Amino acid sequence: MSVTQEQSEWFAGAFESLVSSVSLAILGKEETIRLVIASMLSEGHVLLEDYPGTGKTVLAKALANTLEGTNSRIQFTPDLLPSDVTGVTIYNQSTNKFEFHKGPIFASVVLADEINRASPKTQSALLEVMEEGVVTVDGESYPVGKPFMVIATQNPVEQAGTYKLPEAQLDRFLIKTSLGYPDRATAVDLLLDSANRSRAAQISPIIGGPSLLAMSQLASAVHVDRSVMEYITDIVHATRAHKDIALGSSMRGGLALARMIKTWALAHGRTYATPDDVHQLAVPVLAHRLIVDAESEFAGVKAEDVVAGILVELPVPAYRAA
Repeated sequence: MSVTQEQSEWFAGAFESLVSSVSLAILGKEETIRLVIASMLSEGHVLLEDYPGTGKTVLAKALANTLEGTNSRIQFTPDLLPSDVTGVTIYNQSTNKFEFHKGPIFASVVLADEINRASPKTQSALLEVMEEGVVTVDGESYPVGKPFMVIATQNPVEQAGTYKLPEAQLDRFLIKTSLGYPDRATAVDLLLDSANRSRAAQISPIIGGPSLLAMSQLASAVHVDRSVMEYITDIVHATRAHKDIALGSSMRGGLALARMIKTWALAHGRTYATPDDVHQLAVPVLAHRLIVDAESEFAGVKAEDVVAGILVELPVPAYRAA
């Protein structure tokens, strides 16, 4: 099934409505909001890493409030147990049966706040559900349903008492991005509206689960020329061969980038993806999947700079719409 121009215009309009709604709570950060919403429509998860007080939690709450459906918030702490996330089986004496009590992971949008403060054992409880949308407890599998999205936050400072996310966990996140501090004009507007302490709570749902799934299915049908897919493959391979990288992107990274460029193209009213889409999304999709060599990291090399350098070095394919 190919996407028509009429469908692409409908998608772009709905996408802009979502961006405008979330922007009521997060001022001056439309590009980051677009990335997060595109990730959601690509059926992916988001890792927000930034300094305290930049609006990570507000962004996650605003997105959850924009959707019709359930949402939950899990405050990750060192004493949090896997069962506190997934749920637990309890024996019911009145029925003489074991019953499964669902945890907060069973929601449309799950905010995993300060995810790096929980132990690796608890973090690993998210591995299966983020990849397959299923929770397995005591040999029984329970689907979390669709739509399903995890938005995790973590601070790059105050690392004492935290547990770094393992590579297998990072690979489950479709993108990693940040908000950063607001510009001067936005900061002044926020100060003038300082009496409003719950901006996200004022956002009302504007889209339901079925419409969200329809948008996701439409995005998956966007045309991508073989040359663009070859370009993505070359980028992924280049991360593995780079002199400053100890571990390059997995195939999951290439698949994630292919999914994101389809959604990104449709969000801009196009029925086809281009190499420009790859350029705009390669860093947030791939950088967090790379492990920089220890000596290179000590010298100041960052994964984001490596991906950006690869984009400069590799030849861009000639664009063909069909």
